[in-house]
Amino acid sequence: MRYATSAMNRVILASFLLAGVARCYDYDEVLRLSLMFYEAQRSGHLPANNRIPWRSDSATTDKGQNGEDLSGGYYDAGDFVKFGFTMASTTTILAWGYLSYKDAYEEVNEWENALGSIRWAAEYFIKCHVSDYEFYGQVGDFSLDQGFWGRPEDMNMSRPSYKIDKNRPGSDLAGETSAALSAVSIVFTKIDSNFSASCLSHAKKLYMFATQYRGLYHDAIKGAAQYYESTDYGDELTWAAAWLYKATKESQYLDDAEYMYMKYRLKERPNEFYYNKKVAGVQALLAELTNQSEYTEAIQNFCNYNLYVQKKTPKGLLYIEKSGTLCHAANIVFLCLRAADIGIMSAQYREFAKEQIHYILGDGGQSYVVGFGKNYPLQPHHAASSCPDRPAPCDWEAYRSTKPNPQVLYGALVSGPDENDNYKDLREEYIYNEVTLDYNAGFQSAVAGLKHLELLASRNKALLSANGLLSNATDA
Repeated sequence: MRYATSAMNRVILASFLLAGVARCYDYDEVLRLSLMFYEAQRSGHLPANNRIPWRSDSATTDKGQNGEDLSGGYYDAGDFVKFGFTMASTTTILAWGYLSYKDAYEEVNEWENALGSIRWAAEYFIKCHVSDYEFYGQVGDFSLDQGFWGRPEDMNMSRPSYKIDKNRPGSDLAGETSAALSAVSIVFTKIDSNFSASCLSHAKKLYMFATQYRGLYHDAIKGAAQYYESTDYGDELTWAAAWLYKATKESQYLDDAEYMYMKYRLKERPNEFYYNKKVAGVQALLAELTNQSEYTEAIQNFCNYNLYVQKKTPKGLLYIEKSGTLCHAANIVFLCLRAADIGIMSAQYREFAKEQIHYILGDGGQSYVVGFGKNYPLQPHHAASSCPDRPAPCDWEAYRSTKPNPQVLYGALVSGPDENDNYKDLREEYIYNEVTLDYNAGFQSAVAGLKHLELLASRNKALLSANGLLSNATDA
Protein backbone atom coordinates (compact mmCIF):
# COMPACT_ATOMS: atom_id res chain seq x y z
CA MET A 1 0.00 0.00 0.00
CA ARG A 2 3.02 2.27 -0.27
CA TYR A 3 1.47 4.30 -3.09
CA ALA A 4 -2.20 3.98 -2.10
CA THR A 5 -2.82 7.71 -2.53
CA SER A 6 -0.58 8.14 -5.55
CA ALA A 7 -3.46 8.29 -8.04
CA MET A 8 -4.94 11.36 -6.38
CA ASN A 9 -1.47 12.82 -5.96
CA ARG A 10 -0.77 12.38 -9.66
CA VAL A 11 -4.06 14.10 -10.56
CA ILE A 12 -3.18 17.08 -8.37
CA LEU A 13 0.37 17.22 -9.67
CA ALA A 14 -0.64 16.83 -13.31
CA SER A 15 -3.25 19.55 -12.98
CA PHE A 16 -0.72 22.05 -11.77
CA LEU A 17 2.05 20.96 -14.12
CA LEU A 18 -0.26 21.27 -17.09
CA ALA A 19 -1.40 24.63 -15.76
CA GLY A 20 2.15 25.82 -16.30
CA VAL A 21 1.25 26.59 -19.90
CA ALA A 22 -1.38 29.04 -18.62
CA ARG A 23 -0.72 32.35 -16.95
CA CYS A 24 0.55 32.09 -13.38
CA TYR A 25 -0.24 34.45 -10.53
CA ASP A 26 1.47 35.16 -7.24
CA TYR A 27 -0.98 33.72 -4.72
CA ASP A 28 1.40 34.68 -1.90
CA GLU A 29 1.08 38.35 -2.75
CA VAL A 30 -2.70 38.16 -3.16
CA LEU A 31 -3.11 36.66 0.30
CA ARG A 32 -0.83 39.26 1.85
CA LEU A 33 -2.68 42.11 0.18
CA SER A 34 -6.16 40.80 1.02
CA LEU A 35 -5.27 40.69 4.70
CA MET A 36 -4.06 44.27 4.43
CA PHE A 37 -7.47 45.27 3.10
CA TYR A 38 -9.07 43.98 6.27
CA GLU A 39 -6.55 45.91 8.33
CA ALA A 40 -7.51 49.07 6.44
CA GLN A 41 -11.13 48.50 7.48
CA ARG A 42 -10.46 48.30 11.22
CA SER A 43 -12.36 50.53 13.59
CA GLY A 44 -11.42 51.47 17.16
CA HIS A 45 -7.99 51.55 18.77
CA LEU A 46 -5.55 50.11 16.22
CA PRO A 47 -2.83 47.70 17.33
CA ALA A 48 0.85 48.58 17.55
CA ASN A 49 1.58 46.42 14.49
CA ASN A 50 -0.83 48.35 12.21
CA ARG A 51 0.52 48.05 8.65
CA ILE A 52 -1.67 50.76 7.11
CA PRO A 53 0.21 54.07 7.45
CA TRP A 54 -2.78 56.26 6.51
CA ARG A 55 -5.02 54.74 9.18
CA SER A 56 -5.11 55.45 12.92
CA ASP A 57 -7.57 55.17 15.81
CA SER A 58 -11.19 56.01 14.98
CA ALA A 59 -14.69 55.67 16.45
CA THR A 60 -13.15 54.80 19.81
CA THR A 61 -16.25 56.03 21.65
CA ASP A 62 -18.81 53.80 19.89
CA LYS A 63 -21.27 52.79 22.60
CA GLY A 64 -24.44 50.82 23.15
CA GLN A 65 -27.73 52.27 24.33
CA ASN A 66 -26.70 51.76 27.95
CA GLY A 67 -23.13 52.94 27.52
CA GLU A 68 -21.60 49.56 26.61
CA ASP A 69 -18.23 49.72 24.86
CA LEU A 70 -18.81 48.86 21.18
CA SER A 71 -15.47 50.06 19.83
CA GLY A 72 -13.58 47.82 17.46
CA GLY A 73 -14.78 45.63 14.65
CA TYR A 74 -14.69 46.55 10.97
CA TYR A 75 -16.19 49.25 8.80
CA ASP A 76 -18.35 47.53 6.22
CA ALA A 77 -17.24 49.16 2.98
CA GLY A 78 -16.12 52.56 1.78
CA ASP A 79 -18.36 54.04 4.46
CA PHE A 80 -18.13 53.82 8.24
CA VAL A 81 -21.13 51.82 9.39
CA LYS A 82 -20.44 48.57 11.24
CA PHE A 83 -22.98 46.00 9.99
CA GLY A 84 -22.86 42.92 12.20
CA PHE A 85 -24.60 40.56 9.78
CA THR A 86 -22.08 40.85 6.96
CA MET A 87 -19.15 41.16 9.38
CA ALA A 88 -20.15 37.83 10.90
CA SER A 89 -20.61 36.15 7.52
CA THR A 90 -17.18 37.42 6.47
CA THR A 91 -15.62 36.04 9.65
CA THR A 92 -17.16 32.60 9.20
CA ILE A 93 -15.84 32.27 5.65
CA LEU A 94 -12.38 33.57 6.54
CA ALA A 95 -12.14 31.18 9.50
CA TRP A 96 -13.27 28.25 7.34
CA GLY A 97 -10.52 29.10 4.90
CA TYR A 98 -7.95 29.28 7.71
CA LEU A 99 -9.05 25.89 9.03
CA SER A 100 -8.92 24.34 5.58
CA TYR A 101 -5.74 25.91 4.20
CA LYS A 102 -3.54 26.81 7.14
CA ASP A 103 -0.44 25.70 5.25
CA ALA A 104 -1.03 28.40 2.62
CA TYR A 105 -0.92 31.17 5.22
CA GLU A 106 2.07 29.68 7.00
CA GLU A 107 3.98 29.35 3.75
CA VAL A 108 3.56 33.04 2.95
CA ASN A 109 4.32 34.11 6.55
CA GLU A 110 0.85 35.58 7.05
CA TRP A 111 -0.57 33.15 9.62
CA GLU A 112 -0.31 35.62 12.51
CA ASN A 113 -1.98 38.34 10.46
CA ALA A 114 -4.68 35.88 9.44
CA LEU A 115 -5.35 35.05 13.08
CA GLY A 116 -5.46 38.75 13.87
CA SER A 117 -8.09 39.39 11.23
CA ILE A 118 -10.68 37.04 12.72
CA ARG A 119 -9.75 37.76 16.33
CA TRP A 120 -10.44 41.45 15.66
CA ALA A 121 -13.98 40.59 14.58
CA ALA A 122 -14.61 37.99 17.29
CA GLU A 123 -13.57 40.31 20.11
CA TYR A 124 -16.01 42.87 18.77
CA PHE A 125 -18.85 40.32 18.60
CA ILE A 126 -18.20 39.38 22.22
CA LYS A 127 -18.48 43.06 23.18
CA CYS A 128 -21.75 43.30 21.24
CA HIS A 129 -23.22 40.29 23.07
CA VAL A 130 -24.01 42.25 26.22
CA SER A 131 -26.39 39.66 27.70
CA ASP A 132 -27.71 36.22 26.78
CA TYR A 133 -30.61 37.63 24.78
CA GLU A 134 -29.21 40.97 23.69
CA PHE A 135 -26.83 41.59 20.80
CA TYR A 136 -25.82 44.80 19.05
CA GLY A 137 -25.99 44.27 15.30
CA GLN A 138 -25.18 47.71 13.93
CA VAL A 139 -23.26 50.83 14.90
CA GLY A 140 -23.71 53.92 12.77
CA ASP A 141 -26.60 55.19 10.70
CA PHE A 142 -26.10 55.00 6.95
CA SER A 143 -28.40 57.96 6.32
CA LEU A 144 -26.07 60.08 8.47
CA ASP A 145 -22.94 58.41 7.15
CA GLN A 146 -23.88 59.24 3.55
CA GLY A 147 -23.49 62.91 4.26
CA PHE A 148 -19.82 62.52 5.16
CA TRP A 149 -16.91 61.86 2.82
CA GLY A 150 -13.53 61.77 4.47
CA ARG A 151 -11.38 59.88 6.95
CA PRO A 152 -12.91 57.79 9.74
CA GLU A 153 -10.49 59.52 12.10
CA ASP A 154 -12.26 62.82 11.33
CA MET A 155 -15.88 61.67 11.77
CA ASN A 156 -18.05 63.93 13.88
CA MET A 157 -21.55 62.66 13.11
CA SER A 158 -23.75 60.79 15.58
CA ARG A 159 -23.16 57.01 15.66
CA PRO A 160 -26.28 55.37 17.10
CA SER A 161 -26.28 51.67 17.94
CA TYR A 162 -28.99 49.10 17.22
CA LYS A 163 -29.65 45.74 18.81
CA ILE A 164 -31.76 42.60 18.78
CA ASP A 165 -33.33 41.26 21.97
CA LYS A 166 -36.23 39.12 23.16
CA ASN A 167 -38.82 41.63 22.01
CA ARG A 168 -37.11 42.34 18.67
CA PRO A 169 -35.26 39.14 17.78
CA GLY A 170 -32.99 38.40 14.85
CA SER A 171 -32.44 34.67 14.38
CA ASP A 172 -30.43 35.26 11.23
CA LEU A 173 -28.02 37.72 12.85
CA ALA A 174 -27.64 35.73 16.07
CA GLY A 175 -27.28 32.48 14.11
CA GLU A 176 -24.62 33.83 11.76
CA THR A 177 -22.66 35.35 14.64
CA SER A 178 -22.86 32.03 16.48
CA ALA A 179 -21.43 30.30 13.41
CA ALA A 180 -18.63 32.85 13.17
CA LEU A 181 -17.65 32.46 16.82
CA SER A 182 -17.78 28.67 16.57
CA ALA A 183 -15.45 28.76 13.58
CA VAL A 184 -13.07 31.18 15.32
CA SER A 185 -13.08 29.00 18.45
CA ILE A 186 -11.85 26.04 16.40
CA VAL A 187 -9.03 28.08 14.86
CA PHE A 188 -7.82 29.19 18.30
CA THR A 189 -8.29 25.88 20.15
CA LYS A 190 -4.56 25.14 20.41
CA ILE A 191 -3.39 28.75 20.14
CA ASP A 192 -5.32 30.52 22.90
CA SER A 193 -7.55 28.11 24.79
CA ASN A 194 -9.15 30.81 26.96
CA PHE A 195 -10.11 32.93 23.98
CA SER A 196 -11.35 29.85 22.15
CA ALA A 197 -13.52 28.89 25.13
CA SER A 198 -14.95 32.40 25.34
CA CYS A 199 -15.86 32.35 21.65
CA LEU A 200 -17.53 28.97 22.01
CA SER A 201 -19.48 30.04 25.09
CA HIS A 202 -20.88 33.05 23.27
CA ALA A 203 -21.57 30.92 20.19
CA LYS A 204 -23.71 28.54 22.25
CA LYS A 205 -25.63 31.35 23.91
CA LEU A 206 -26.24 33.13 20.63
CA TYR A 207 -27.49 29.89 19.11
CA MET A 208 -29.92 29.52 22.01
CA PHE A 209 -31.05 33.11 21.47
CA ALA A 210 -31.49 32.49 17.73
CA THR A 211 -33.56 29.35 18.19
CA GLN A 212 -35.71 30.44 21.15
CA TYR A 213 -36.70 33.86 19.84
CA ARG A 214 -37.43 33.80 16.13
CA GLY A 215 -37.42 36.74 13.76
CA LEU A 216 -35.56 38.57 11.00
CA TYR A 217 -32.97 41.03 12.24
CA HIS A 218 -33.93 43.83 9.86
CA ASP A 219 -37.34 43.99 11.52
CA ALA A 220 -35.49 45.06 14.67
CA ILE A 221 -32.73 47.05 12.97
CA LYS A 222 -34.77 48.88 10.37
CA GLY A 223 -31.92 50.62 8.56
CA ALA A 224 -30.28 47.31 7.66
CA ALA A 225 -33.12 46.29 5.36
CA GLN A 226 -32.14 48.79 2.69
CA TYR A 227 -28.56 47.51 2.44
CA TYR A 228 -28.33 43.99 3.87
CA GLU A 229 -31.79 42.53 3.94
CA SER A 230 -32.22 38.98 5.16
CA THR A 231 -34.98 36.99 3.53
CA ASP A 232 -35.01 33.95 5.82
CA TYR A 233 -33.32 32.56 8.92
CA GLY A 234 -33.61 28.81 8.41
CA ASP A 235 -30.25 28.65 6.64
CA GLU A 236 -28.49 30.62 9.39
CA LEU A 237 -29.96 28.42 12.13
CA THR A 238 -28.83 25.26 10.34
CA TRP A 239 -25.44 26.82 9.58
CA ALA A 240 -24.99 27.75 13.25
CA ALA A 241 -25.90 24.25 14.43
CA ALA A 242 -23.50 22.64 11.96
CA TRP A 243 -20.63 24.91 13.05
CA LEU A 244 -21.36 24.18 16.71
CA TYR A 245 -21.17 20.48 15.93
CA LYS A 246 -17.85 20.99 14.17
CA ALA A 247 -16.59 22.91 17.20
CA THR A 248 -17.91 20.60 19.93
CA LYS A 249 -18.65 17.21 18.34
CA GLU A 250 -21.80 17.21 20.50
CA SER A 251 -24.40 15.15 18.65
CA GLN A 252 -27.30 17.38 19.65
CA TYR A 253 -26.03 20.07 17.30
CA LEU A 254 -25.75 17.71 14.36
CA ASP A 255 -29.25 16.44 15.15
CA ASP A 256 -30.48 20.04 15.12
CA ALA A 257 -28.72 20.79 11.86
CA GLU A 258 -30.13 17.74 10.11
CA TYR A 259 -33.62 18.37 11.45
CA MET A 260 -33.60 21.99 10.32
CA TYR A 261 -32.06 21.02 6.97
CA MET A 262 -35.26 19.09 6.29
CA LYS A 263 -37.63 21.52 8.02
CA TYR A 264 -36.45 24.50 6.02
CA ARG A 265 -36.10 22.48 2.78
CA LEU A 266 -32.44 23.22 2.32
CA LYS A 267 -31.83 20.22 0.08
CA GLU A 268 -32.98 22.15 -2.99
CA ARG A 269 -30.22 23.43 -5.26
CA PRO A 270 -29.43 27.10 -4.67
CA ASN A 271 -27.92 29.34 -7.33
CA GLU A 272 -25.58 31.38 -5.13
CA PHE A 273 -23.75 31.60 -1.81
CA TYR A 274 -23.38 34.90 0.00
CA TYR A 275 -24.32 36.66 3.25
CA ASN A 276 -28.08 36.27 2.69
CA LYS A 277 -28.08 32.78 1.15
CA LYS A 278 -26.14 30.18 3.16
CA VAL A 279 -27.82 27.02 1.83
CA ALA A 280 -24.91 25.92 -0.37
CA GLY A 281 -22.53 26.51 2.53
CA VAL A 282 -24.73 24.35 4.76
CA GLN A 283 -24.67 21.59 2.15
CA ALA A 284 -20.88 21.75 1.82
CA LEU A 285 -20.29 21.81 5.57
CA LEU A 286 -22.65 18.91 6.27
CA ALA A 287 -21.02 16.94 3.46
CA GLU A 288 -17.65 17.59 5.07
CA LEU A 289 -18.90 16.64 8.55
CA THR A 290 -20.91 13.52 7.69
CA ASN A 291 -19.91 12.34 4.20
CA GLN A 292 -23.56 11.35 3.74
CA SER A 293 -24.76 11.09 0.16
CA GLU A 294 -27.69 13.44 0.78
CA TYR A 295 -25.25 16.30 1.36
CA THR A 296 -22.46 15.29 -1.00
CA GLU A 297 -24.95 15.01 -3.85
CA ALA A 298 -26.45 18.38 -2.94
CA ILE A 299 -23.16 20.25 -3.07
CA GLN A 300 -22.20 18.38 -6.25
CA ASN A 301 -25.45 19.51 -7.88
CA PHE A 302 -24.69 23.08 -6.82
CA CYS A 303 -21.17 23.03 -8.22
CA ASN A 304 -22.16 21.23 -11.41
CA TYR A 305 -24.89 23.78 -12.07
CA ASN A 306 -22.42 26.62 -11.73
CA LEU A 307 -19.74 24.85 -13.73
CA TYR A 308 -21.91 23.70 -16.63
CA VAL A 309 -25.18 25.68 -16.67
CA GLN A 310 -24.91 29.01 -14.85
CA LYS A 311 -24.68 32.12 -17.00
CA LYS A 312 -21.14 33.31 -17.77
CA THR A 313 -19.73 36.45 -19.35
CA PRO A 314 -18.14 36.21 -22.80
CA LYS A 315 -14.72 35.83 -21.14
CA GLY A 316 -15.94 33.09 -18.82
CA LEU A 317 -16.77 34.75 -15.50
CA LEU A 318 -19.68 33.29 -13.55
CA TYR A 319 -22.44 35.86 -13.58
CA ILE A 320 -25.02 35.83 -10.79
CA GLU A 321 -25.88 39.52 -10.57
CA LYS A 322 -24.18 42.87 -11.11
CA SER A 323 -23.80 43.79 -7.45
CA GLY A 324 -20.70 41.94 -6.26
CA THR A 325 -20.16 40.06 -9.51
CA LEU A 326 -16.68 38.87 -8.52
CA CYS A 327 -17.66 38.10 -4.95
CA HIS A 328 -20.41 35.74 -6.14
CA ALA A 329 -18.01 33.86 -8.40
CA ALA A 330 -15.30 33.60 -5.74
CA ASN A 331 -17.73 32.41 -3.04
CA ILE A 332 -19.00 29.66 -5.30
CA VAL A 333 -15.59 28.34 -6.25
CA PHE A 334 -14.46 28.38 -2.62
CA LEU A 335 -17.30 25.97 -1.83
CA CYS A 336 -16.41 23.87 -4.85
CA LEU A 337 -12.81 23.68 -3.64
CA ARG A 338 -14.13 22.38 -0.33
CA ALA A 339 -16.18 19.80 -2.26
CA ALA A 340 -13.08 18.83 -4.24
CA ASP A 341 -11.15 18.36 -1.00
CA ILE A 342 -13.56 15.62 0.10
CA GLY A 343 -13.23 13.85 -3.24
CA ILE A 344 -16.13 15.26 -5.26
CA MET A 345 -15.10 15.85 -8.90
CA SER A 346 -11.77 17.09 -7.62
CA ALA A 347 -9.96 17.77 -10.89
CA GLN A 348 -12.92 19.53 -12.52
CA TYR A 349 -13.77 21.75 -9.55
CA ARG A 350 -10.17 22.75 -8.95
CA GLU A 351 -9.73 23.75 -12.55
CA PHE A 352 -13.04 25.63 -12.37
CA ALA A 353 -11.82 27.51 -9.29
CA LYS A 354 -8.55 28.39 -10.96
CA GLU A 355 -10.32 29.74 -14.05
CA GLN A 356 -12.57 32.01 -11.99
CA ILE A 357 -9.85 33.28 -9.66
CA HIS A 358 -7.46 33.85 -12.55
CA TYR A 359 -10.12 35.89 -14.33
CA ILE A 360 -10.19 38.13 -11.25
CA LEU A 361 -6.40 38.36 -11.10
CA GLY A 362 -5.88 39.25 -14.76
CA ASP A 363 -7.21 36.72 -17.25
CA GLY A 364 -10.34 38.84 -17.68
CA GLY A 365 -8.23 41.62 -19.17
CA GLN A 366 -7.14 43.34 -15.98
CA SER A 367 -6.70 42.79 -12.27
CA TYR A 368 -9.72 43.52 -10.09
CA VAL A 369 -7.65 43.50 -6.90
CA VAL A 370 -6.39 46.91 -5.84
CA GLY A 371 -2.60 47.04 -5.78
CA PHE A 372 -2.12 43.70 -7.54
CA GLY A 373 -1.00 43.29 -11.14
CA LYS A 374 -0.19 45.84 -13.80
CA ASN A 375 -3.67 47.19 -14.44
CA TYR A 376 -5.63 47.27 -11.20
CA PRO A 377 -8.48 49.57 -10.06
CA LEU A 378 -7.25 53.07 -9.18
CA GLN A 379 -10.47 54.60 -7.92
CA PRO A 380 -12.22 52.15 -5.59
CA HIS A 381 -15.37 53.59 -4.02
CA HIS A 382 -13.76 54.08 -0.61
CA ALA A 383 -13.74 57.35 1.29
CA ALA A 384 -10.63 56.96 3.45
CA SER A 385 -8.36 55.85 0.62
CA SER A 386 -9.53 58.76 -1.54
CA CYS A 387 -8.12 61.24 0.98
CA PRO A 388 -4.74 62.95 0.55
CA ASP A 389 -1.99 62.68 3.14
CA ARG A 390 -2.58 64.56 6.34
CA PRO A 391 -2.76 67.35 7.27
CA ALA A 392 -4.52 68.17 3.99
CA PRO A 393 -8.30 68.25 4.45
CA CYS A 394 -10.53 65.58 2.93
CA ASP A 395 -14.11 66.15 1.84
CA TRP A 396 -16.39 65.74 -1.17
CA GLU A 397 -13.72 67.24 -3.42
CA ALA A 398 -11.83 63.97 -2.96
CA TYR A 399 -14.92 62.07 -4.08
CA ARG A 400 -15.22 64.21 -7.20
CA SER A 401 -11.53 64.01 -8.08
CA THR A 402 -10.71 62.32 -11.39
CA LYS A 403 -7.30 61.25 -10.10
CA PRO A 404 -6.42 57.85 -8.61
CA ASN A 405 -7.05 57.42 -4.89
CA PRO A 406 -4.00 58.89 -3.09
CA GLN A 407 -3.92 55.95 -0.67
CA VAL A 408 -3.71 52.50 -2.26
CA LEU A 409 -6.34 50.25 -0.71
CA TYR A 410 -4.16 47.17 -1.11
CA GLY A 411 -5.96 43.89 -1.54
CA ALA A 412 -9.52 45.17 -1.95
CA LEU A 413 -11.62 43.19 -4.43
CA VAL A 414 -13.96 45.53 -6.31
CA SER A 415 -17.51 44.62 -7.31
CA GLY A 416 -16.38 43.90 -10.86
CA PRO A 417 -17.62 43.90 -14.46
CA ASP A 418 -21.09 43.54 -15.89
CA GLU A 419 -22.46 40.56 -17.80
CA ASN A 420 -20.51 41.58 -20.91
CA ASP A 421 -17.17 42.02 -19.12
CA ASN A 422 -17.50 45.81 -19.22
CA TYR A 423 -16.00 47.68 -16.28
CA LYS A 424 -15.64 51.33 -15.23
CA ASP A 425 -12.82 52.33 -12.93
CA LEU A 426 -14.59 55.39 -11.56
CA ARG A 427 -15.06 56.23 -7.89
CA GLU A 428 -18.68 57.30 -8.30
CA GLU A 429 -19.55 54.06 -10.15
CA TYR A 430 -19.99 52.01 -6.99
CA ILE A 431 -21.82 49.29 -8.90
CA TYR A 432 -18.43 48.49 -10.47
CA ASN A 433 -15.98 49.79 -7.86
CA GLU A 434 -17.54 49.20 -4.46
CA VAL A 435 -15.43 47.29 -1.94
CA THR A 436 -16.85 45.48 1.10
CA LEU A 437 -15.78 43.06 3.82
CA ASP A 438 -17.75 40.18 2.36
CA TYR A 439 -16.42 40.69 -1.18
CA ASN A 440 -12.96 39.60 -0.06
CA ALA A 441 -13.83 36.68 2.21
CA GLY A 442 -14.65 33.89 -0.25
CA PHE A 443 -12.08 35.26 -2.68
CA GLN A 444 -9.25 35.17 -0.14
CA SER A 445 -10.26 31.69 1.01
CA ALA A 446 -10.36 30.41 -2.59
CA VAL A 447 -6.90 31.85 -3.28
CA ALA A 448 -5.66 30.11 -0.14
CA GLY A 449 -7.15 26.89 -1.51
CA LEU A 450 -5.24 27.29 -4.77
CA LYS A 451 -2.06 28.05 -2.85
CA HIS A 452 -2.64 24.91 -0.80
CA LEU A 453 -2.92 22.87 -3.99
CA GLU A 454 0.24 24.48 -5.32
CA LEU A 455 2.09 23.43 -2.15
CA LEU A 456 0.62 19.94 -2.33
CA ALA A 457 1.67 19.59 -5.94
CA SER A 458 5.18 20.74 -5.06
CA ARG A 459 5.46 18.21 -2.24
CA ASN A 460 4.09 15.42 -4.40
CA LYS A 461 6.40 16.34 -7.24
CA ALA A 462 9.39 16.01 -4.92
CA LEU A 463 8.09 12.68 -3.58
CA LEU A 464 7.37 11.24 -6.99
CA SER A 465 10.70 12.46 -8.34
CA ALA A 466 12.48 10.76 -5.47
CA ASN A 467 10.69 7.53 -6.37
CA GLY A 468 11.32 7.88 -10.11
CA LEU A 469 7.63 8.37 -10.90
CA LEU A 470 7.57 11.98 -12.12
CA SER A 471 7.19 11.14 -15.82
CA ASN A 472 4.20 8.94 -15.03
CA ALA A 473 2.60 11.76 -13.02
CA THR A 474 2.77 14.19 -15.90
CA ASP A 475 1.08 11.61 -18.11
CA ALA A 476 -1.77 11.08 -15.61
